[in-house]
Amino acid sequence: MSELNNERVREVAKHFQFEGDLVKVCRWGNGHINDTFLLVYQIGKMGRLKVILQMMNKNVFPKPVELMENVMGVTSFLYKKIEAAGGDPMRETLNVIPAEDGLPYYVDAEGEYWRAYVYVTDASSYDMAESLDDFYESAYSFGNFQNMLSDYPAETLHETIEKFHDTRNRFANFKKAVEADVKGRASEVQEEIQFVLDREKDACFFAEMIDRKEIPLRVTHNDTKLNNIMLDNVTRKGICVVDLDTVMPGLAMYDFGDSIRSGASTGAEDEKDLSKISCDMELFEVYTKGFIEGCGGKLTSKEIELLPMGAKIMTFECGMRFLTDYLQGDVYFKIHRPEHNLDRCRTQFKLVSDMEAKWDIMSDIVAKYNQ
Repeated sequence: MSELNNERVREVAKHFQFEGDLVKVCRWGNGHINDTFLLVYQIGKMGRLKVILQMMNKNVFPKPVELMENVMGVTSFLYKKIEAAGGDPMRETLNVIPAEDGLPYYVDAEGEYWRAYVYVTDASSYDMAESLDDFYESAYSFGNFQNMLSDYPAETLHETIEKFHDTRNRFANFKKAVEADVKGRASEVQEEIQFVLDREKDACFFAEMIDRKEIPLRVTHNDTKLNNIMLDNVTRKGICVVDLDTVMPGLAMYDFGDSIRSGASTGAEDEKDLSKISCDMELFEVYTKGFIEGCGGKLTSKEIELLPMGAKIMTFECGMRFLTDYLQGDVYFKIHRPEHNLDRCRTQFKLVSDMEAKWDIMSDIVAKYNQ
């Protein structure tokens, strides 16, 4: 592939329905998947307009056309909902700018897929919550995402990453990795392997409920990190959910659980000192309150009751994935030191153990808001 420089970006930009004169191109954000650029256009005497141009990563998302069908379906649905409620749909959801042929993407001469979005003005995203209010806003925004999409037909969405949160399938793959032991590492990590094997029922818990149709499939975001929420620069309120690449059918407990896993931990994901790792109950309560309030009564009482299980299983699944990758030779997650994936695995398992120890507290907090 040719170098991804400004000249190539400018050439791609010619194939989108942009207006005005392109006056600036620069790389944007700190995402690890897609290549993202900020473009600034001068539109006569009306001033300047910013747009986002992205090259989609086909290695991670091998079906970009299906991905963009998901994005278009969800964003157009949200646009109408926001407009009907008297909101500002140009700031409160992503807006795709079509290519010159009207498609929501452009394929360049090298077969790479590009897309463009209207820039969300006067708002910022943050990698870390600077206050409890930030964490609450993240929770409320992802809850409101569930609220607004509660009547969207989730089954019509494509799986952009097949079996992404199918923990039962992840467990089966883990057992295969242990048996194959391609790097001869299994003997060193027997304690971690046993931790997973002891929780086979947890791995199958949600999959079996789905099989029995006991809980509804919903539109889920599946990457509910704080930095996927745009906060208004003035009010600091959450206004827009971004990064919709992993939007697909799932469970509300997935989105809640992944937020707790990443946001309520007292330490870094790869912290070596496990004494620093626990699930902060104050953060857990702040997020629970915000998420349930954001959902606006659209979740069933059973779904809300299962939120702690969502936190535990998403954390367990993530730790199991890190351990699987370690056993397979670190082929999926990028590592920056030997045993990096093993360190990550251990932090997740410490969090799971801590959640198990605090189960009654977590359940009582959820029950408090399950009215």
